[in-house]
Amino acid sequence: MAKVLTSRQENYSQWYNDLIVKAEMAENSAVRGCMVIKPYGYSLWENMQRILDGMFKQTGHVNAYFPLFIPKSFFSREASHVEGFAKECAVVTHYRLKTDATGKGIVVDEDAKLEEELIVRPTSETIIWNTYKNWIQSYRDLPILCNQWANVVRWEMRTRLFLRTAEFLWQEGHTAHESAEEALQETEKMINVYADFVEKYMAIPVIKGRKSANERFAGAIDTYCIEALMQDGKALQAGTSHFLGQNFAKAFDVKFLNKENKLDYVWATSWGVSTRLIGALVMSHSDDNGLVLPPKIAPLQVVIVPIYRDKEGLEKVSKVAVELKTRLEQLNISVKYDDRDSLRSGEKFNIYELKGVPVRITIGPRDLEQNQVEICRRDTLEKSNMHIQDVAEAMPRLLEDIQESIFQKAKKFRDDHIIKADTWEEFEKAIENGGFVSAHWDGTTETEVAIKEKTKATIRCIPFNNPQEEGKCILTGKPSKERVLFAKAY
Repeated sequence: MAKVLTSRQENYSQWYNDLIVKAEMAENSAVRGCMVIKPYGYSLWENMQRILDGMFKQTGHVNAYFPLFIPKSFFSREASHVEGFAKECAVVTHYRLKTDATGKGIVVDEDAKLEEELIVRPTSETIIWNTYKNWIQSYRDLPILCNQWANVVRWEMRTRLFLRTAEFLWQEGHTAHESAEEALQETEKMINVYADFVEKYMAIPVIKGRKSANERFAGAIDTYCIEALMQDGKALQAGTSHFLGQNFAKAFDVKFLNKENKLDYVWATSWGVSTRLIGALVMSHSDDNGLVLPPKIAPLQVVIVPIYRDKEGLEKVSKVAVELKTRLEQLNISVKYDDRDSLRSGEKFNIYELKGVPVRITIGPRDLEQNQVEICRRDTLEKSNMHIQDVAEAMPRLLEDIQESIFQKAKKFRDDHIIKADTWEEFEKAIENGGFVSAHWDGTTETEVAIKEKTKATIRCIPFNNPQEEGKCILTGKPSKERVLFAKAY
């Protein structure tokens, strides 16, 4: 394949940017910090969205939509929430433009100033809890299990396609409950849904755990997360689920009459994943030849490329290829037959390798003579011949094998890069080498901040069911009862 990508070893960051653009996933837009998600990238997001949406509905959730604009005063009602998002907010101050004095341009109409500024949605807790106040009077109105598919804006100065942009797409669940126990069960249930989706469909192994106080969501009492490891040894937070307690209910005075006929504040959760998952997908599996996509979410699972010399040869190949395409589609496998005569077969091979199509089928006149086709797997680039009549029956198993192979490769990489450190020297070396570092921490925010300042590493999570063991903090030497996972992160 002609070199179109910077190699990962040469420059991992440039490789990532090259791949996103060359594979036609996304590109930078005219608006600084924002991206255009191109059709191929968006079809991947649609597949992820469709699967996740089904998983949400299976767990009793329903979709709703809330305003893009949030009154500024709403943010001031929950102190830690406003502090957490204040520096990232885009603010609308006027509602009209006018022609400037020269008549050659437009300016903001200074007479059209809003009475109260509006914040472009960075997250929706405040507007939703202001709305829930009107929906909830009694325990009979609970639980409320709403999800929203939307875009949000968090102002970023240093951006990277999919991983960190000023505007991005996501879903955000917001639920209301009559007890803390029920809300905690919801928080745990949704982090498990995310973990199942990311592992079973995206083939990315994750570690489930809770965030430290310093890393948890602004306004939450507890934050659960799933953490993944990218090929460059950096961690990526792939999803979060937050137990909000009664913080937002108190901020917006959302009370309900409980079964004892007493007024109480509602208990809340919120949870979300975003198009950042596409960045995780790229960095977990792809190689120097292009994308490697798990079949379960790939926009295109199989491509058929004909090999021919003349029109007669193409007609013979096309007859078989179209029949095969139909048989595969009857099995709910997404297939493309690329018979364009504007590209050579080698160019097509390169394109689909770059785009990460899991299986390529090649059919030529010689293959027809032997009643066979050539099968090429994208994950291993292995080629083999298969009898034409066997392809349809074998393809679902082959796609499952590719899915599992991609996951196991990523899992082995992750497991090989979890290192224990018991001294500061071991910790610094391990962090520099990349990967998760399992180490003792004294439990204080001061130590956590100091470690970050010295190494740029953060506590990614405190794993669920974490083994309890006596130890000493790698920085302060103070007693510790468990290890936590550190890493440099995106």
